[in-house]
Amino acid sequence: MKRNEVNYNDLSPMMKQYIDIKKDYPNELLFYRVGDFYELFFEDGEIASRELELTLTGKNAGLSERVPMCGVPFHSVNPYIEKLVSKGYKVAICEQLEDSKDSKSMVKRGVIQVVSKGTVIESGFLNEFDNHYIASILDFSYLYVICYADISTGSLSVMSIPHQKEKLLSEILNLGILEVILKDNFDVELIGLLKGNYGIEVSISENILENQYQNLYENLEDEHLKESVRHLIYYLVVRELKDLSHMNPAKQIFLDDYLEMDVHTVRNLELIETLRLKERTYSLLWLIDKCKTSMGSRKLKQWLMNPLKDKNLIMDRYNKIDIFHNEFILKDKLRNALYKVYDIERICGKLTCGNLNARDFLQLKNSLGTLPEIKEICEELKFDYPLNTHPEIYDLLERAIYENPPVTIKEGYLIKTGYNEELDELKEVRSGGKTFIADFEAKLKETTGIKTLKVGYNKVFGYYIEVSKGQVSQVSDELHWERRQTLTNCERYISPELKEKEALILNAEEKIIELEYQLFLEVKQYIKEKLLSLLDTAEILSELDALCSLSVCAEEYHFVRPELNEEHHIEIKAGRHPVVEKVSNQEYVNNDCIMDKSINTLLITGPNMSGKSTYMRQLAIIIILAQMGSFVPASYANLPIIDKIFTRIGASDDLVSGESTFMVEMKEAKNAICNATINSLILFDELGRGTATYDGMSLAQAILEYISKNIQCKTLFSTHYHELTGLERNFSNIKNIHVSAKEENGSITFLHKIKSGAVDKSYGIHVASLAGMPKSLLNRANEILNYYEQESKKKKQTDEDTIQLVMNFEEEKKTDDLREYLNQIEPLRVTPMEALNILYELKQKI
Repeated sequence: MKRNEVNYNDLSPMMKQYIDIKKDYPNELLFYRVGDFYELFFEDGEIASRELELTLTGKNAGLSERVPMCGVPFHSVNPYIEKLVSKGYKVAICEQLEDSKDSKSMVKRGVIQVVSKGTVIESGFLNEFDNHYIASILDFSYLYVICYADISTGSLSVMSIPHQKEKLLSEILNLGILEVILKDNFDVELIGLLKGNYGIEVSISENILENQYQNLYENLEDEHLKESVRHLIYYLVVRELKDLSHMNPAKQIFLDDYLEMDVHTVRNLELIETLRLKERTYSLLWLIDKCKTSMGSRKLKQWLMNPLKDKNLIMDRYNKIDIFHNEFILKDKLRNALYKVYDIERICGKLTCGNLNARDFLQLKNSLGTLPEIKEICEELKFDYPLNTHPEIYDLLERAIYENPPVTIKEGYLIKTGYNEELDELKEVRSGGKTFIADFEAKLKETTGIKTLKVGYNKVFGYYIEVSKGQVSQVSDELHWERRQTLTNCERYISPELKEKEALILNAEEKIIELEYQLFLEVKQYIKEKLLSLLDTAEILSELDALCSLSVCAEEYHFVRPELNEEHHIEIKAGRHPVVEKVSNQEYVNNDCIMDKSINTLLITGPNMSGKSTYMRQLAIIIILAQMGSFVPASYANLPIIDKIFTRIGASDDLVSGESTFMVEMKEAKNAICNATINSLILFDELGRGTATYDGMSLAQAILEYISKNIQCKTLFSTHYHELTGLERNFSNIKNIHVSAKEENGSITFLHKIKSGAVDKSYGIHVASLAGMPKSLLNRANEILNYYEQESKKKKQTDEDTIQLVMNFEEEKKTDDLREYLNQIEPLRVTPMEALNILYELKQKI
């Protein structure tokens, strides 16, 4: 049965109310509160029963047949909501807005919030190490503007980026945005990519918020940025009914302030997750995260994903790490204190948008209780952090909140004795009532002579006097007892005196629960007014924790403080890949990387499995660590400030879009070539291997030449095309290096050591032998190899002439036609593919 198939006029009043509310939330699953359950009807009930594996039942709704329905208990609803949201559904929570006892007709109900993938607050769904972003993306034709928020922590950021789809996707994926809000003019192809390829929730909203939350965007000057912020907060406030009073004013992010890394670089270098298993374990972040708080872990990840380009800011972090090294006792005290700090950011988020309870307040109190010690340590370290210890909030929570409160906030036992006079009086009545019952029971036993008489209580009948069947005859009319309940073995009565006391006690209990709830809300409101100050404190604590973590890593992994230069040279002594070193069962072989101003490209040759890719990743990781403010894995490092890193490492088809390895290679290479500057770093691992040998070799050489002539940025280029090593003779800024190996008695030993010069052998058959290939197969491979090597020698002179032609085609000017043709070429604007086409046309002309 579908919702739109029923006659509205035939429905029961409650179901009419449900239909009226559901009209405003057609795309959400409506959790409709009925007593102690949330119920879902019609299509919502069918979906929820299937996704949550619940029994689909029916409910009488005034129709000839029951409407489909399923339900979940209100006190344990969060796991069900989290499961639905993780599957891509949105959930609208509809609550009873008044007590059924106070209503003479249908209980008033309304949606109090909408939960979607990007706006979950409850801790069961959130990863403590990651931010949980929802974003607005506006397309202004010539640029994109992204405003992204984590409502669980109160962070709000906005930035503009060039109008390039690849760049936009890269930012979205690097940030880990879970849900995006777009306008109708957004590119349909991009929407398909976001939803289909990357599982990002997409919503369309045209509206922007007027005259509310101006404090979140009034600090921005650019109207485009303001519009993006207002577009996002409209969706959060109006559509999802969120209270954003805990949000910090929007921070404008300038991409030029940070080292740029596209999503391929982040993945290839395994900065936050591994390539194979997509897990945090064995990533660089896993290695360096020694934080004691969730806030610190999130801050460290932000630093890793956004390395700095400002030398002064980088040096400031180095200096603080040095201080921690020198004051290691204070550092240990600080880390022990931070261990007692809970996630203040997310407690603040729950305070405004989630189901905050008294236990959250205890976590906040315990966190604030350790702030004086942290402040004292910072002063001893001479750190200039303006750390507010919030004594007034700590004192309030200490006086108000029970040490062991219940999970819910409507059961009482929230507020301590001594906090509120009226509450104390009611508690006295309640405790006095219990004394009265005991005294009353003893008195009745004495006056009536019924020794087995009991005075008890249950929620249905209230207080009662219980007399066994054998002694009912002793209950005389003079006692004026009224029969309340008859059971198999006893009778229950109520007396005028007990009835009077019952009303007093029960009213006290009810009033206590209501008053404690109101007092709890008052405490909550007081702290809510201090939220921004609390978030400032959380920011300081997260930075201290992240710095401590980097200091611990430097000591544990023997990192050194790098030097920074402006001469565009790289000098790394005994550099290491810290993750490989940590997880390897063998002793790690360190390597130098020297690239002075005259050398832009290192052309790396060597056997498979010898460590070429590790050496390349090692350089990038050392630079990223250095620019995030960390010490680095080397005995000495002198580095330039790099503005962008591009990588093409590993071979993987893009199965989702149907693109081959070679097409993916070419796209990533094109991205690097078109966007790199002289201050960039490019890592190309065996580029061109995805196509035919001569095609791949020609492309690889053309790309190398283009980088060396036109970009002149620092480049590491590994290859098995040994013919390319001849480029060193024609380009003074290209240097050959190789990873050494030792061949002995037909077997090979990888030495993993980088040496100058080139090698002319790949040892592929030796690697196949190590992999356990059948011996007969290997013998046949050697025969074929010998044949091709002999053929190669016969054609050597011809091949050299061809290569010389490729290298020096600009010098071949044999006719005026060629000269005229060459004069029309603009080398700085020619792509590698266009260079090949030009080469083909030149050969035709010749």
